[in-house]
Amino acid sequence: MTVRPPVPPFTEETARLKVQAAEDAWNSRDPERVALAYTEDSEWRNRDRFVNGRAEIVAFLRDKWQRELGYRLRKELWAYTGNRIAVRFEYEWHNAEGQWWRSYGNENWEFDPNGLMSRRFASINDIPITEADRRLAG
Repeated sequence: MTVRPPVPPFTEETARLKVQAAEDAWNSRDPERVALAYTEDSEWRNRDRFVNGRAEIVAFLRDKWQRELGYRLRKELWAYTGNRIAVRFEYEWHNAEGQWWRSYGNENWEFDPNGLMSRRFASINDIPITEADRRLAG
């Protein structure tokens, strides 16, 4: 069985490590790498889409990063308890036409005993920005 430290129950230190690991993985824009942090049957709600299992996660992320070009993400620990973590985040990206966007959101995460995320619920809003307004470049 795969163990993905840190594992619950989380402390502030281990919750921060988990958030940083997620940020690093998502910034890699590698769907297979990201998907390894989730259980085989992980449940997601991302905006208005429901995604179930690693294969759907990989497909979702491939599609996402084909549309959201130049993607750069920052996550911040909001709260934690037991096997759950809440984060706030923002990310920037541009579409094929060159319009830049900043997306803001919150995620609620639930982990299995081995430290794999079994549930992820994300609420996200987008605002158009100019390239000069970017904060997450590089």
